[in-house]
Parts: sequence; C-alpha cells; structure tokens
Amino acid sequence: MTATTAILHDTSDTARWAAVFRAGETERPDALFRDPFATRLAGPRGFEIAGALSNETQATSWVIRTYLFDQLIAREIEAGVDVVVNLGAGLDGRPYRMELPSSLQWIEADGSEILRYKDDVLRGERARCRLERVALDLCDRDSRSAFFRDLNLRGNKILIVCEGVLIYFQPGEAAALAGELAGHSHFERWILEVVSPAVLDNMNRTAGADANAVGISFQFGPPEGPAFFGPHGWSLVEGHSVLKTAIRLGRTPLPAHAHQLMPDVPADGQNSIPWVGVCLFNSRKGIPAPRSDSPRPGLS
Repeated sequence: MTATTAILHDTSDTARWAAVFRAGETERPDALFRDPFATRLAGPRGFEIAGALSNETQATSWVIRTYLFDQLIAREIEAGVDVVVNLGAGLDGRPYRMELPSSLQWIEADGSEILRYKDDVLRGERARCRLERVALDLCDRDSRSAFFRDLNLRGNKILIVCEGVLIYFQPGEAAALAGELAGHSHFERWILEVVSPAVLDNMNRTAGADANAVGISFQFGPPEGPAFFGPHGWSLVEGHSVLKTAIRLGRTPLPAHAHQLMPDVPADGQNSIPWVGVCLFNSRKGIPAPRSDSPRPGLS
C-alpha cells in the first residue's frame, strides 16, 4: 500500500485534513480568517494526514476556498438569508467563528459518525446562531428528499452551501441534486466550488490515484463549467477564481497585480488555464440576479 492509501480511510478524513489548513491560517499574523477550533477539530489524525500528503499549493487552495466561501456566505446573510444549510458540513466551524445574527438558522447535514465526532470536540462551545445538526446520507435520495421538504418550510430565503462535496459526485448525481434543490420554493441561493476537467485529472493523478483504493473517488469536473447547472434550475450569479484570488492576496510567488491578467472563472467552462472556482448560483424560480462583470468588494 502507498502512503496515501494507508493514511486515508474515508471521506471524513478529508474533513480532518481541511481543518489542519484552517489551523495553519489561524496562526498567521496576516490571516484571512481565524478558526480557533480548527486544531481541535483536526485532531492528531488530521495532522498525521497533512504531514503525509500536504504541500504549499494545496494549503493555499484550501485556505483561499474557505475565504471565498466566508465572504459569499456573509454577504448573502446580510442580504436577507434566514436559513443556511451546509450539505456535507464535515468539520466546518463557521457557526462558531463567524459574526452571525443570533436569529439565523444554520443546519449542518453529514454522516452520523463525523457529526458525533464534531459534537464531542465542540461540546461546551456556543454557536453564534441557532445551530442544528442532522445525520444524512446525501446519496440516499429518499432521505434527502424528505429532509429537503422539511427544510423548505423552515425559512423564506434559504442558502445552500456545498464545500468540498460535489467533487465526489458523478455528473448524473450532481445533476439530480441540483434539480431537486431547484424544485423547492425557498431554496434561492447555492454556493459551491467547481473544478475544470484539467484540475480533476490532476487530482486523480496525485492523491486520488491511491485514494480510489479505499473508495474515495474524485469524479465531478464538468467540461461545461458552471453552465452545467443551467439545465437543472440554477443561474450563475458570479464565480471567483481561487488562483486569481490567491495572487491578489499575495499568497503566491506572483506579484499581486498579476491577478488582473488572469482569466475569471469561465461561465461556460471554456478556458485553457486549469481553474477552481467558488460560485454563487441563483435559483431560476427566484428573482433573477445578473452576473457581475466586475469584482465585488472583498472578492476577486
């Protein structure tokens, strides 16, 4: 067995790995965000995984992705979202670390094992909003459908968050999830990341090559890019390049002004440069929100 196969057991391990990157960012004097719970959430196993697998490029990508999700989530809450639903929440600490309205409902859904672990680690800590955790297998369509029907009654403007989730879905599964979400009247916004086929291929040639042996498979990098979701009820509002943002924020060897030369996340997926984009979508049943042609404050 290779080092990767020996160290990764299941997708829950990637949540521990991600927490290590948040812990490292928190220690920086110029941190883009601070997560005082990340070290505990990662635990010894998370640091063991990171020690075996991590490199500087991965760390930058995960940190910038987290930053972009933070910025978009905060802005959507300010614009009136009253329920945030984090599908595949893993060890995300946002309900504890972000400035949130106490009235906000935040619902985390993931496997029962990772949620029990999270409950144990954070026992005694107080969330900054009305936090609820729900054990859910996102691949179980019947359970998923019942969960969504209940959620739709919980708020007027619901934001769905999928961070590090769809990469494990086959295209048909991602399409089914998108269509199901779009079918609910109060599911108005959706934040997720999309990777280009070139990035997906690179992931499968590196960590993914051995991770497949333990059932971890990177599968979703649609050639259409964000346009993949159009036929399934979602319109792209804006997409933010992880690489372009990293350059602008001085997290790469390139000069900060070089981000102006980098392409944005292509709406239709056509781009010769491999890209990872954090994207905000609007449900087509809601009020249309045109895609911005210029960066929003705090984003790129």
